[in-house]
Amino acid sequence: MTQDFALLKRIYNAFDPFRPLPAGDPAYVDCTEVRGDGDILVEVGREILYSDRMTSQLYAGHRGAGKSTELLRLQKYLDEQGCFVVYFAADEQDIEPEDAQYTDILLACTRHLLEALKDSTSPASLLNWLSERWQDLKDLALTEVSLQSLSIEGQISQFAKLTANLRTEPTQRQKIRERVNPHTITLIAALNEFIQDAKKHLPAGYSQLVLIADNLDRIVPIAQEDGRSNHDQIFLDRSEQLQALDCHLLYTIPISLLYSNRAADLANIYGNTQVLPMIMVQTPDNQPYQRGINKVTEILQKRLSLIDPSLSIVDMFEQREALERLCLMSGGHVRNLLLLMKEAIKYTNSLPIPTRALQRSFSELRNTYRNTVFANEWEALTNVYHSKEIENDSLYRGLLFNRCILEYRYLNGDGESQVWYDIHPLIKGIKEFQDTFNRLYPA
Repeated sequence: MTQDFALLKRIYNAFDPFRPLPAGDPAYVDCTEVRGDGDILVEVGREILYSDRMTSQLYAGHRGAGKSTELLRLQKYLDEQGCFVVYFAADEQDIEPEDAQYTDILLACTRHLLEALKDSTSPASLLNWLSERWQDLKDLALTEVSLQSLSIEGQISQFAKLTANLRTEPTQRQKIRERVNPHTITLIAALNEFIQDAKKHLPAGYSQLVLIADNLDRIVPIAQEDGRSNHDQIFLDRSEQLQALDCHLLYTIPISLLYSNRAADLANIYGNTQVLPMIMVQTPDNQPYQRGINKVTEILQKRLSLIDPSLSIVDMFEQREALERLCLMSGGHVRNLLLLMKEAIKYTNSLPIPTRALQRSFSELRNTYRNTVFANEWEALTNVYHSKEIENDSLYRGLLFNRCILEYRYLNGDGESQVWYDIHPLIKGIKEFQDTFNRLYPA
């Protein structure tokens, strides 16, 4: 029992669904061919490398699809091409996804550029900006210290403390915004002065500066009184400020924003947005897609091989067909795939994984989706399953954001990218969906 426990524990942790893979990680699997042939190194990376001007790009996809892993690959690729890349995951230290505004993002960008470049560049312009407003801001940094009494390191830490409070102190959040908002133009000017000096003093071998703000796609959509959303306000109304920083910029955005009535405006402002779709494990005709299933199997096998190269993912299950069922039930969503595997292991006492344990993992996640769907949304999900298309309205955008509807892409015979949609496979087993489908599309 002790030996089984030790092995199961190691396998359980190998399938951690919340850890993006660093660039070059041996567990990484290139899924380009079953994701519509999109490649972030080409579509985003070359835009940065080829352009004579500073670029501002967007990157979208369902949460948990693997965007952070792809962005870390991009960071390494750009680094090798002479770009100094400042990457940060915004929701870890800087923004609260349930309540985020443009000001939070600007302060987060400022904080991370300052911390990454302070050793080679004078932070005077930013610290002067902070000093001029310190009387208004010091109580919101939860300190009474005089900024002038601190060393440069101490002043920088106070700026970091102020921005961190946007995430950790809900009662302070709106107060910070109210006091910073009137001064965002001067903050951008001070930040650009810092950036311009930084670009002159980049470490040897670097010629460009790139900022990647990850996990902004997790900002929860909130409808405003005028019918628009906070996503519109951040990425469209404030686009001029988001693009104003004098370096190459890449922001992740919620996939649902690409299907708003401002989608054309988004393209006009930022250019084409690269989307990371699901791994296609099923065809639009509801048939298993073997190439995609093979890729999903490879993802599982590579993680398992890091535990013991002799272990086979096929032999991990009590029944051989259970592996294909796992691949299909994940919908090609990497985080769901790993979560289902991890949950099945949790209900396993010794290998192989019993079919009952795998089925229980399906049931647990299916209940999560059942609780996510509102009563008025079952009909929309039924229509998507039947047509493989979506409508451009707020109801469908919400279902995209919640990953109840998934986006897939493939290349047709002419090499053109084709987009189609489906509901998450686990939803098909929910009674409310089945009842609605039988009512709308009787056999």
